Amino acid sequence: MATSDPVYLRVVADIRRQIVDGSLSPGAPIPSRAQLTRKYGVGETAARHALRVLAAEGLVVGRVGSGHYVRAQPVLLPLHRWRLPDHHSPFGAEIQSQGPRASWERRAEPAEATPEIAQRLRLDDSAPVTRTRHVFRGDGRPVQLATSYEPVEFSEPAAEEHPRGLIARLSALGVKITEIVEEVYTRVPQPTESDALALPTGVHVLHVERTHWAGDRPVETSDIVIPGDRFRLVYAHSPQP
Repeated sequence: MATSDPVYLRVVADIRRQIVDGSLSPGAPIPSRAQLTRKYGVGETAARHALRVLAAEGLVVGRVGSGHYVRAQPVLLPLHRWRLPDHHSPFGAEIQSQGPRASWERRAEPAEATPEIAQRLRLDDSAPVTRTRHVFRGDGRPVQLATSYEPVEFSEPAAEEHPRGLIARLSALGVKITEIVEEVYTRVPQPTESDALALPTGVHVLHVERTHWAGDRPVETSDIVIPGDRFRLVYAHSPQP
């Protein structure tokens, strides 16, 4: 490592290597700040910063009054996208199929399209839309956040107790979904998302931007937030004849 690099990076790199190669197993204690200063010949500020970086990377977890420990890396559960596209809650059905008891909260409300949502739905800025927020849980634990937007002409009444799936609902209005497009990327969670999903420090989220199309018209778009330390997304594609 170049001598111009901050000295704490030398500590981070060595501990990270030990965690990755298994020299430090999950649950193993990380040397204290005092021990790090002696072992690596750095100051206490550098040792403190190194521990913060390792925690931000999700490699270690701090316990009040006890120190830092190697964080166990969870097994990622598969989420099969589009397996149940017409279920009123495809994600809830997918979670339930894996064993956990699925539950969710739904709140629909009138809103104005932001410039981004207006662009995605090909509407005028501030056009009226229905915004629906969902919080999905598995065995009571929050596992996904979703916010969907629809032009008001397609929206279901907010007070509907047993909402239908989007495809079935639009079909009843004579609108046929011809394509579902999902764009997936990872990002740092917003503070409200970290709180809602109880995310450990350093864990990113998977952000799925999904849009339902009826021909050349977008009729629904959603922002779906999934904890990156709990799930992996699975897509199946049928070969063209």
